[in-house]
Amino acid sequence: MTATRGLEGVVATTSAVSSIIDDTLTYQGYNIDDLANYATFEEVVYLLWHGKLPNKEELSVFSRLLAENAKLPQEVLEHFKTYPIKDVHPMAALRTVVSLLGLYDPEADLMDEEANYRKAVRLQAQLPTVVTAFSRVRNGLEPIEPNENYSIAANFLYMLTGEEPTDIQVEAFDKALVLHADHELNASTFTARVCVATLSDIYSGITAAIGALKGPLHGGANEAVMKMLSDIQTVENAEPYIREKLAKKEKIMGFGHRVYQQGDPRAKHLKEMSEKLTKQAGDTTLYDMSVKIEEIVTGEKKLPPNVDFYSASVYHSLGIDHDLFTPIFAVSRVSGWIAHILEQYSNNRLIRPRADYIGPGKQTYIPLEERS
Repeated sequence: MTATRGLEGVVATTSAVSSIIDDTLTYQGYNIDDLANYATFEEVVYLLWHGKLPNKEELSVFSRLLAENAKLPQEVLEHFKTYPIKDVHPMAALRTVVSLLGLYDPEADLMDEEANYRKAVRLQAQLPTVVTAFSRVRNGLEPIEPNENYSIAANFLYMLTGEEPTDIQVEAFDKALVLHADHELNASTFTARVCVATLSDIYSGITAAIGALKGPLHGGANEAVMKMLSDIQTVENAEPYIREKLAKKEKIMGFGHRVYQQGDPRAKHLKEMSEKLTKQAGDTTLYDMSVKIEEIVTGEKKLPPNVDFYSASVYHSLGIDHDLFTPIFAVSRVSGWIAHILEQYSNNRLIRPRADYIGPGKQTYIPLEERS
C-alpha cells in the first residue's frame, strides 16, 4: 500500500451529485454558470435531491414544503439562551443545535427512504432559522419567525435583521447559496458520507459535516478574507500590505484551490454581486480593495481568487456579522450534504480505508518490574 497525503488525487467513490472536470463545476450535469445566472436556490436543492430541475408545479410544492418546515421547536430556541454567548462561535452553536434537533424529531432513527426525505426537508428548512435565531439571541434580541411567503434567501435576511431585504440583496444572497450548494467530495461532504456509511442517522451525518466545515482550512476562509480587508482599510493600503505578505511568503486567504488549475468558476459571480452591492450602499471601498488585491496576487503568484474571496465583501455588504460567514456556508451546503447522504444510503458500503504503518517494527513486551 502507498499512502497519499490528504487523499489528494484519490477517487474514493462514484457520485451523480456534482462534478469538477476541466475546471468546470456542474450539479447533476448543469453548468454552475447557468445555475448561478438563472436558477433559484430552491431549484438547485430540488435538482441535487431529485436529479432533475423541477417544473413550475413541482417547484411550487417543494418551496411551500420548505417554508412550512422552517420553524424551530420552542425548546431549541430556549436552548440558545443557556449558552455562554460571548464565548460561543456560531459554528459550535450550529453543530450543537443540529444534533439537538434530532432529539425533537420523532423520525430521527427511522431509516426508510420516505422518512429520510422528510428529515432532509426539515434540516434544509431549519438551518437558516437556526443561524439567524442564534445571531439575534446573542445580540439580546428575540428570534423572528420565518415568513412562509419568502424564499430561503429572502427569509434569511429578514429573520436576521427584521427588515424586508432589497431585490439586489436577495439576488446576491440567493446566488451565494447556489454557488456554495455542492462541490463534489470536499472534506465536509466526505465526512458526512463516512458517518452515514455506518448507517448512522442523517442528523449525525450533518452534525459530522458541520464539524469538518468548522475548520479554517475548509469553511472559514471567507471570514479570514474579511479580517484581511478590515486590516487593510483603504485601497491605497492594499498594495503595500499584500506585497509585504508576499515578501514574507505568508498565505493570502481566498486564492487558489486544490481542484482548480485555471481558477474557481464560482468566483466571478460573487465578484459581480460584490460590485453591485457596494455600489448600492454608496461605498465601493471593499470591492475596490478586493480588485486591487486580486490584481497583485494573481499577477505575482498566478493564483486566481476562489469562491471565498469575493463572498466576504458580499456578506459584509449585506450587514452580516463576520463570524456568521461559515454558518451561511452550511445553510447552503446542507443541500449538497443531504444529496450525498441520500446517495450513500441508496448504495451503501462501509467506508473503511487502510493506513500505511510507519511506526516501530516488531517489539518484545518487557514486564513492568524489569523496565528501566
